[in-house]
Amino acid sequence: MLRKTLIVLAVASALTACGKSDKAPEAGKASATAKADAKDEKKLATLQIAPEDLVTVESNALATGPVITGSVQPERKADLRAEVGAVVMQVYKENGEVVKKGDLLVRLDDTSLRDAMNSAQEAVRASSQSLEQSERMFQRNKTLRASGMASAQALEDAEIRRNNAQSDLAAAKARLVAANQQLSRTLVRAPFDGIVSERKVSNGDTAQIGKELVKVVDPNSMRFEGRVSADKVGIVKAGQSVLFAINGYPGQNFSGKVKRVDPAANPVTRQVEVLVDFTGNSQPRVAGLFAEGRIEAETSSVLMVPESALIKQGDNTYAWKIKNNALQKITLGVGQRDARSGNWAVQTGLAVGDQVLRAPGSGFRDGQKVELQTPKAVASANGTAAAAVSKGN
Repeated sequence: MLRKTLIVLAVASALTACGKSDKAPEAGKASATAKADAKDEKKLATLQIAPEDLVTVESNALATGPVITGSVQPERKADLRAEVGAVVMQVYKENGEVVKKGDLLVRLDDTSLRDAMNSAQEAVRASSQSLEQSERMFQRNKTLRASGMASAQALEDAEIRRNNAQSDLAAAKARLVAANQQLSRTLVRAPFDGIVSERKVSNGDTAQIGKELVKVVDPNSMRFEGRVSADKVGIVKAGQSVLFAINGYPGQNFSGKVKRVDPAANPVTRQVEVLVDFTGNSQPRVAGLFAEGRIEAETSSVLMVPESALIKQGDNTYAWKIKNNALQKITLGVGQRDARSGNWAVQTGLAVGDQVLRAPGSGFRDGQKVELQTPKAVASANGTAAAAVSKGN
């Protein structure tokens, strides 16, 4: 009888132990769930934002048009070449030096040309003496002929000699002018105020006729020489505004106006050249820099939001919208970027008057409550914090 009683007690103890072990995981699971709920409550705490943290979506003008690419080039530029064959005696200006109109840039050897000029001067002097003598002989024969002491043939011969002397003097003077011009071409001078952009020769070089000596550009005459696709040239007209960026001037935009559109497309690239004048006081002073922008051919009214308010995840773009005092993650359809303001055009997802976060954080959650602080509340909170710091000190 005692043995049966012990067996019953043992079975009861085993069943009790099994019940406790089954309840333990359930208790642990409930505890973990409670902690997760508490963590979620902490994550979804009410977000305190100030008015400056919000952007109100508005409709603004967006200028669109064809893309234009090219380079910045000076309108006034001179490629000075040798007009006489001579040795380079001295180069007076280096690359980057400022020059004034008439400044001496290069001097060529003028020895042979100066000899030619001296010879031409002597020829003029001799021709002048010959003409004077011929004129006196003609006048003498003319007087003698009037008194019957000279023949008509003698007078005619004297007149011919005088006319020949006049022709010889005119030819000698022409040679002297040409010699002076050749001599002056040994001194290469700046044609206008500008900067030496490229020096091509050095002292001692032999300059043949047509050899490049130096290049001068006017930095105040810079313009954008761009090209647009031929299929877009139909909407490009003189006077349209152009906004573009220049390589070497990061973060800076330049403005201009279309001055002229080339009437012929490039036969190789099928692009059309468009000349753009700078507007405003801002313009580069370095030629040859690459530039790219857009011609503002058309203007439309679209919704715009700043780039900082957009969140890009893969191919999708989102924004955090404030609706019913809570955050709402909105999928947006964006269009072109306005180069002037940096804002993006919004095609779908928002409407005029909607408010979105200006610079959203990564920890926000859809549906999270939002509380907008008034300027008075912000000032009061700042004052309380300052008083607490002062008291603590």
